[in-house]
Amino acid sequence: MDFKRLSYFLAVAEELHFGRASARLGIAQPPLSRQIAQFEREIGAALFDRSRSQIRLTQAGELLLERAREILERVDQTEREVMRIGQGVAGRLRIAFVGTATFGVLPNIIRAFRAAHPDIELALSAMNNAELRRALIQREIDIAVARPSIEDAEVKSETLMKEPLVLALPDGYANREQTFHLADFKNATFVLFPRRPRPSYADYVLDVCKVDGFVPALQVMAQDYLTAMSLVSVGVGISIVPASVSENQRPGIVYRKYEGHNPGTELSLNYRRDNRSPHLFGFLELARKIARASHSGPPV
Repeated sequence: MDFKRLSYFLAVAEELHFGRASARLGIAQPPLSRQIAQFEREIGAALFDRSRSQIRLTQAGELLLERAREILERVDQTEREVMRIGQGVAGRLRIAFVGTATFGVLPNIIRAFRAAHPDIELALSAMNNAELRRALIQREIDIAVARPSIEDAEVKSETLMKEPLVLALPDGYANREQTFHLADFKNATFVLFPRRPRPSYADYVLDVCKVDGFVPALQVMAQDYLTAMSLVSVGVGISIVPASVSENQRPGIVYRKYEGHNPGTELSLNYRRDNRSPHLFGFLELARKIARASHSGPPV
């Protein structure tokens, strides 16, 4: 169905007069009459009864009049929505992140983006690095917030923030003012995460320990960060986490700096190189601005 001719039909149907309809549309009457005749041939039905001095709608014309206003309004609404999405002021942005990214700078970025773009829906989900890579390559998400980054030829990565590592200890250490040395924990149980896939952040922590001259004698693997912290809180063992995690003070856990190998950890923004969405670029610009203004990590 030709929407331009449908708008011509609506004008004639509402005016029931070709002269008034042509003036309303700003076109001459003969071309308007030809457009209506062509429209009737296209849809295979007479829309107007021209047998009298005053034209009248046929039954088919009456039915089309009922639907024409709704059809044209939906078309106009769709055009407006598509334009707003194309301009980056409406639509949806899909963001997935590792569990430890829920502390530090990312929540501030999410809040600021929502405030600046209330008509853009943010679809948020938590994934490990392997899931982030798969979802990004399969175009199931637009942005992956990973630790440290996603290595793939189709993906562009940029550092969001760098921060030191800290010890997450059962609260029995709360009153100890001693200086903690990483190697002093060589006989402790280390709670590592995630359990799979490997290699993962767990292997990164093990490498940190190896540089300090030991491999943890006892290891407990947790499926994710939240499970790991729960195990630490009930005294199962200790863990090494990004410093921003210490912003989430929870019962049963204290966070402490330590002496020893501390290469820190990096949180990154990852996105497909071929994604030209204005939503993506708007988010990246805001994320960079907030990250520059933030501290590298909270005091512990």
